[in-house]
Amino acid sequence: MNTSDQYLKVIYLVQQVEDGPASTGRIADMLDVSPASANEMIGKLQERGFADHEKYKGVSLTEEGIVRARDALQTYCIIERFLIEVLEVERFREEAKTLETVIDSTVAERLDTIIDRESQCPSCFAPEADVCELLECDAVESVDSEMAD
Repeated sequence: MNTSDQYLKVIYLVQQVEDGPASTGRIADMLDVSPASANEMIGKLQERGFADHEKYKGVSLTEEGIVRARDALQTYCIIERFLIEVLEVERFREEAKTLETVIDSTVAERLDTIIDRESQCPSCFAPEADVCELLECDAVESVDSEMAD
């Protein structure tokens, strides 16, 4: 199940990579949903004032949408870092994507007290690599090599 925060996060990351509006197809691909499902959620985000959608041009986040997307991205980064640094989970990306739908801000704040998160988070997230640039290289490299196999 994909939440509105996951959509906001993905739209934000796609906008960072493409330096402009995010296409519905790209959003659907990244969330592994149908374009129709993506369109439906984008419509809801627009109704709530988080996004602007122009047919054939893509989706752009409003200021409020950007704030919420960055909060969602920060929560995701906290989860990712906790899985790597504390629990030493090898498939941290998969687990973080599953957990981000159920971890609220209170739990994320508590996890954050356990890890050593950088102050520039979530700006340290590399959208192309789909991972925080500051994570331990060994953990990221081992996952990247597993994904290549």
